[in-house]
Amino acid sequence: MKKQILLLSICILISLTSLQAQDKSKVSSDVYAIGTNVVSAGIGLGSSLAGYSGSGSPAISLQYERGLWQAGPGVISLGAYLGFKTYKYNGDGYSWKWGYTIIGVRGAYHLTQIKVKNLDLYGGAMLAYNNVHFTDSQGSSTKSYGSTTGFSIFVGGRYYFTQNIGAFLELGYGVANANIGLSLKF
Repeated sequence: MKKQILLLSICILISLTSLQAQDKSKVSSDVYAIGTNVVSAGIGLGSSLAGYSGSGSPAISLQYERGLWQAGPGVISLGAYLGFKTYKYNGDGYSWKWGYTIIGVRGAYHLTQIKVKNLDLYGGAMLAYNNVHFTDSQGSSTKSYGSTTGFSIFVGGRYYFTQNIGAFLELGYGVANANIGLSLKF
């Protein structure tokens, strides 16, 4: 799955590069700018967390970012990420439950000079802490079972249906390999 995400990320980045080479006289740059704030809430698909058979909650993420610097044909943003997922396994008279909470700091580069109106394409990196909480049926509980810090990359896009409300799709490691949801721009 990680190889598929990497291949898809490379294809998206190549597509973004070709968009930059197109005629800049027909370019829209009003979707993302310095001072733009975006809050996004999503549901994850294809989590790499808890790869065992069993049941789990949907992966839920909440993101915030703010455009801070102009950089060439784009804007650099900084923001935060919060993701949550649970997983439960029941066996012969026992059960295990994991809770994953990912808290991160993200930076992204938003292409502002693209031909498609209302489209915000971006890619970036995140430094995050993955807190894992484990409980079993005998009452054992560990609040930092396998907790780690990590670095990841992501690519995504938002399409705004109105000036402030849009949908997003993002690929990369977080609480899930892919997130889809709604964004609010202000």
